[in-house]
Amino acid sequence: MIKGRDIVVIGIQAWDIEIGSNCKNIASEFSRFNRVLYVNPPLDRATLNREANSERILKRIQVRKGLQEDLVPLGKNLWNLYPKNLVESINWVPSHSLFKVLNKRNNRLFAEDIRSAMERLDFKDVLLFNDSSMFLGFHLKELLPISSYTYYIRDYLIKVPYWKRHGERIEPQLITKADVVVNNSTLYAEYGAKFNKNSFMVGQGCDVSLFNDEENNIPIPTEFTNIPGPIIGYVGYLTGMRLDIGLLEYMAQKKKDWSIVLVGPEDDAFRNSALHEMDNVYFLGSKDSKELPAYVKGFDIAMNPQVVNDWTIGNYPRKIDEYLAMGKPVLATRTKAMEMFQDHVYLAESKEEYITLAQRALKENSSELEKSRIEFAKSHTWENNVGAIYEAIQKSA
Repeated sequence: MIKGRDIVVIGIQAWDIEIGSNCKNIASEFSRFNRVLYVNPPLDRATLNREANSERILKRIQVRKGLQEDLVPLGKNLWNLYPKNLVESINWVPSHSLFKVLNKRNNRLFAEDIRSAMERLDFKDVLLFNDSSMFLGFHLKELLPISSYTYYIRDYLIKVPYWKRHGERIEPQLITKADVVVNNSTLYAEYGAKFNKNSFMVGQGCDVSLFNDEENNIPIPTEFTNIPGPIIGYVGYLTGMRLDIGLLEYMAQKKKDWSIVLVGPEDDAFRNSALHEMDNVYFLGSKDSKELPAYVKGFDIAMNPQVVNDWTIGNYPRKIDEYLAMGKPVLATRTKAMEMFQDHVYLAESKEEYITLAQRALKENSSELEKSRIEFAKSHTWENNVGAIYEAIQKSA
């Protein structure tokens, strides 16, 4: 446990994003016993030109002009900083040497804003926690008066085109000079350990309170009334980048007496797929996040038909904890990151095994297994996750 410290959190997601964020949850947990400054990514010139009329960017323009405060209290011990300095959009630069020069300039501007906020808050003996900001966080260990630098990896960003060009060179260097590297999967921990001996798997936090149906008071939506069972379902963004459309088509073709229910918005790959032509596949569309537990409750099996690629192989899908919190049998693709779930989740390595394991899950489900899944999901709290982060920081001190 770390208490009574000052912690600066930077990352690739601003506090005012509309989706959930690991980094925001971690910062909030940090602030229970420490003072925390959560720093938004600075406004860059390309975003300013592209989104100048959006509400989020208009706010940042107001901050730059001094018409709104850059340092905003979010709660006890927690502040949010809107950097005033505009940084240049440099990822397109093909030359590594030129990128290096421009990136250092961006880092100086970013550090200037952070240092100003630290001085106003009288932050001392600071711990810096960097959530995957490999470019803007590269020089901060030297540019800021901090006592410890933690780099957090929760996605294989260097396999994503935007980060790949310079990230394959930059990130290993940043990992090397960090004091500690924390990761939410064993795959990322092994990657970090190639460059830094202080690389630790700290797991993943998840707030599963919304998915608590132990009193059986969540109603199943009426949309399920005319859908025959057994129902194999998925909730979340339906994207071909992360989900195996071919697998879903195979399951629907092979088991025409099963219903495949998909809940969430679709990308073009899903909209144009043969799944829409199949009588036993049901697209229920986007739902408010508060409604999702009711849809999971309607499933006989909840699944995560993940396609295995460079972007997904190390991912920790939070939906697995949400499924388990509802006590549901869960069927998912076997990956390195999913090995920690193997005692509670049916992990398949092929299309054929998806069918075999789904049949097994339907046959052997029981109230005892449901209770075991729920208890396992409850263990993945943000408190436990941050506790593991604290332990990693203290080990590397």
